[in-house]
Amino acid sequence: MDRLEELVNQWMWRQDFWLPPGVTWKHISEGTADGGRHPVPRDLLISLPLALGFIALRIVFESVVALPFSRCLGVRDKVWVRVTPVPKLEVFYLQKKHQPSQNDLLVLEKHCGLTQRQIQTWLRLRRNQDRPGNTRKFCEASWRFVFYLIAFSAGLVSLINTPWFWDHRECWRGYPRQVVTEAQYWYYIVELSFYLSLLLCVSVDIKRKDFKEQIIHHIATIFLIAFSYCANYVRVGTLVMLVHDSSDFLLESAKMFNYAGWRKTCDALFVVFAAVFLLTRLVVFPCRIVYTAVVDSLDVFPPYSGYYFLNGLLLVLQALHVFWAWLILRMVHKFLFLGKVERDERSDEESEAEEEEDEGGEEEQSCEQKKGDINSKLALLANNCVLNNLTNQRRKMNSRMPKAR
Repeated sequence: MDRLEELVNQWMWRQDFWLPPGVTWKHISEGTADGGRHPVPRDLLISLPLALGFIALRIVFESVVALPFSRCLGVRDKVWVRVTPVPKLEVFYLQKKHQPSQNDLLVLEKHCGLTQRQIQTWLRLRRNQDRPGNTRKFCEASWRFVFYLIAFSAGLVSLINTPWFWDHRECWRGYPRQVVTEAQYWYYIVELSFYLSLLLCVSVDIKRKDFKEQIIHHIATIFLIAFSYCANYVRVGTLVMLVHDSSDFLLESAKMFNYAGWRKTCDALFVVFAAVFLLTRLVVFPCRIVYTAVVDSLDVFPPYSGYYFLNGLLLVLQALHVFWAWLILRMVHKFLFLGKVERDERSDEESEAEEEEDEGGEEEQSCEQKKGDINSKLALLANNCVLNNLTNQRRKMNSRMPKAR
């Protein structure tokens, strides 16, 4: 057992990676000689059972709190037409949910005895049945809203009186002998547990356009929280978490009212969210937090492997901020020129594709209807022409016949 522990400490907790040159785990523990807490890597192990606890709490919250609240706000799900079961089409749908190719349609037409038009209609209606409803979206958004609001409020209360909240150079003063308070410790553990729960639930949550970016964000956040805690960069880490939580709860609240159909409230919250997001993610985060981690930290220690790892993760987050800012600016453009936010730019891919299909179906139906109207008018015109010809011929015949005396 001692040999195993020695190998773990040698390879996993190598001081030359986690800590700057000349700094050891002993130096970090010396900062708590007055009775405070110092970061220990094994502290993070508690986040695993807490993540499972968050998942269980989420299930209870969505069924007991979010669902009744959605009904109070008037959230309604769209009722879709149920398709007639076709086993072979069902098997194809479960294997390939994307649009069928022409070869797929030919094979299905042969095996199912249906026309290609009927097959496409069946698959479209079947996809609509699996489309996530507004109630489910509302419950997911309300869970994240409650967490982000509580986390931001608690983080702000615990940090607003600290010197590094106002002067970011204080993040490095006295490093590595910096005490971690109980509030900061639990702030770290709770945030890490929550993002672990999001990563574990990503396969069952509603899939959105930025699904891959969300995966990258969750992984980068988890590594950033874990590394910054182990290396005692807790002061910088708490600022990063606070900046992110400041706008997330506004986004989730806007989504909630959007699903409830409260358009004016949704639009107002979206404007506030966009302003806070652009300010915190494109100004405060890069100009203050990333700057102090990249530049101010060099006054305390020289660049080392952990320095590049930490700042690399911060730059990954910043790249995602730029991507999401572009989506937000697209929505702002729609809001300014169309007068409202028509949809969440991060809406689930399947729902959006289905909406396009429905619009295409409506257009096809409209075209068919127009064709039918044109055909009926042409038929009516042809009948009138025939009747006119018959009438003219009859008049000519009557004029040629001798008049009766």
